[in-house]
Amino acid sequence: MADAALRLTTLAEELLGQPLPVRIRAWDGSESGPPDAPTLVIHHRRALRRLLWKPGELGLARAWVAGEISVRGDLYEALDHIAGLLWDRGAETKSPIHPVRDPRLRAAACGMVGLVGLWPPPPPPREEVRRRSGPLHTRRRDKEAISHHYDVGNDFYALVLGPSMVYSCAYFDDSVEGLTLEEAQRGKLDLISRKLGLREGVRLLDVGCGWGSMAIHAAREYGAQVTGVTLSTEQAAFARKRIAEEGLTDRIEIRVQDYRDVRDGPYDAISSIGMAEHVGSALYREYAGTLFSLLKPGGRLLNHQIARRPEPDEEAYHVDEFIDAYVFPDGELAPVGRTVATLEEAGFEVRDVESLREHYALTLRQWVSNLEDNWAAAVRATSQGRARVWQLYMAASALSFEHNKIGVNQVLAVRSGEGGTSGMPLRSRDWRNSGGR
Repeated sequence: MADAALRLTTLAEELLGQPLPVRIRAWDGSESGPPDAPTLVIHHRRALRRLLWKPGELGLARAWVAGEISVRGDLYEALDHIAGLLWDRGAETKSPIHPVRDPRLRAAACGMVGLVGLWPPPPPPREEVRRRSGPLHTRRRDKEAISHHYDVGNDFYALVLGPSMVYSCAYFDDSVEGLTLEEAQRGKLDLISRKLGLREGVRLLDVGCGWGSMAIHAAREYGAQVTGVTLSTEQAAFARKRIAEEGLTDRIEIRVQDYRDVRDGPYDAISSIGMAEHVGSALYREYAGTLFSLLKPGGRLLNHQIARRPEPDEEAYHVDEFIDAYVFPDGELAPVGRTVATLEEAGFEVRDVESLREHYALTLRQWVSNLEDNWAAAVRATSQGRARVWQLYMAASALSFEHNKIGVNQVLAVRSGEGGTSGMPLRSRDWRNSGGR
């Protein structure tokens, strides 16, 4: 009689020390667990071997990307239950194939091995990044990391992001009923433009310019003269085509260039939207200093950046394994307080910090819907595994923002002029009533 699901549920509950909050459907067709809960479908016992060799988040992620597990029912609810187990247990989960002293746990581990077989560890899915060893954040390694994330096909991103082609959180206004994602993205670009005080003729440097949306908005709506830099050749090609179609080639230049190699400052304003996460903690002070040097006195920086919660012991912080292996290689998150302090150490005066945490959760849920609504086309544009990476990443990230595990903040800073003049209006938070042509 088929009973793999019951055996797995029993073994998992012994290892976890608590009831399993999801239902299990095993490769032999058997099911076990709460009848009304989302179902974790294990299509192949190889998924369990991945967990035996690499327990926790990365083992589950590899099985998900390989298509060896899936979810029947509400994906967010299932991830919420599973992530809760991982958050509660922390990052120090040991593999059942390692020596275990507790006889009960040892028996459960042996039972798992007996059920699925040990064998050699399955190879990671091909979507997992293969990186060279050596120092982090060299120019070459950063370019490779950016290519892994962004050079997966502009058609794929167009399906996920929608017409705005903005890959950072939108800015929703809960007083406006039925606001679309494109309208909310336009609202975010407008908010940044007003915070930077953009106007006719202002020189703007857009660091990590993506597919050109901020550059186009700043030039078209505010008359700014924009230089955008990116390390992604695919993004640059797409942005240049859009700019030509908008008739803005005289106002916007897009370069495939590392921000550290920009030499044509000073600029009146700098926007860095969702780029600083790639910099790394060791080089963040250099990043801040470089941007400071590229601004003229009185110039403004808008740094839009995802932040993590501070750790009681900062030395214990570890980069998320799944995101590092499949999404943002070498990316690191810092607490917003550290970002503010580092910007000020570089010479900036921080004038405003605005949290957009809930906005990012709403944005991610819409991106997931876009992906799922266009699943077949998304798979054709990249691969089944890559589409599954983004589905898992975005859905799990939405939950992380909702649970305040991570946040996102816009930090507005200024390079003060002679005598400490900032050039900022006295009512600088009244962004709604300023800017635009």
